[in-house]
Amino acid sequence: MIDLNNTSSEIKNLELLAKQVVEGFITGMHKSPFHGFSVEFSEHKLYNKGESTRHIDWKLFAKTEKLYTKKYEEETNLRCHLIIDNSASMHYPIVKNQSIGNLNKIGFSAVAAASLMDILKRQRDAVGLSIYADTYEYYAPEKGSERHRKMLLNQLEQLLVSNSTSTTETYQYLHEIAEKIHRRSLIFLFTDMFQTTKKEDELFNALRHLKFNKHEVVLFHTYDKKTEFEFDFDNTPKKFVDVETGEEINLYAENIQENYKELSNSFFKNLKNKCLQYKIDYIPVDINEGYTKILTSYLISRQNFL
Repeated sequence: MIDLNNTSSEIKNLELLAKQVVEGFITGMHKSPFHGFSVEFSEHKLYNKGESTRHIDWKLFAKTEKLYTKKYEEETNLRCHLIIDNSASMHYPIVKNQSIGNLNKIGFSAVAAASLMDILKRQRDAVGLSIYADTYEYYAPEKGSERHRKMLLNQLEQLLVSNSTSTTETYQYLHEIAEKIHRRSLIFLFTDMFQTTKKEDELFNALRHLKFNKHEVVLFHTYDKKTEFEFDFDNTPKKFVDVETGEEINLYAENIQENYKELSNSFFKNLKNKCLQYKIDYIPVDINEGYTKILTSYLISRQNFL
């Protein structure tokens, strides 16, 4: 038996790790079909005659002999809100010491969110954060200050060492979040979409609620492809336990693998079609494939949003 309370993180500096992820991504973009996207992140803008001289960066003027003014939070180009499902199923697979190459779904989501925050910082965009399970655990509105960003990073670091035995009804908290976000924003949701079929309509109604105020919604369907989609386990008798309901079943994986994969494929296709119907960007992300898909999705969504 695995002790669910005996988990920890070997990730000592989430901010530094996120910066490395983003810099690696930017370097890779120059070799990819997405090299046309702008990666020129500026914290200044050229001074226009007639503007107040209050925010001119005189140190930069001394180096360049050109007048630039510093950008501040109120001048941000975009508002982004990150939403993370922290229910028990997101803590699969059980990982005792999370590291960059060995993460569960919640750990992957935390690193992905921190990476998005880094790229948002570089483009002077404001960011907010919501975390939910069986309660609305955390909320912070969209801001662009460094102090605010540090506070959000602290919340994400806590996810790396936390445990959860909570079930959730995602739609309940999406409605609450939708009520809090009044100004048009780009919204990223990290969830494994483990929701009862009976609640599917409520879930998509909640996603539509997020779309109501002209928000752009991107759903990152977070999963472990090898086990949760392909049901790839060695063929020895195993006890499978539902981490949220506690239900148990003993079986040989090979006996049901084919049927399981068919059902999984149908599940994914249905989610994709539903999101297409409601004009929600649906991005399935395998936690073992890195962060390129997430950061690329951000750049595409940002371009469309603006």
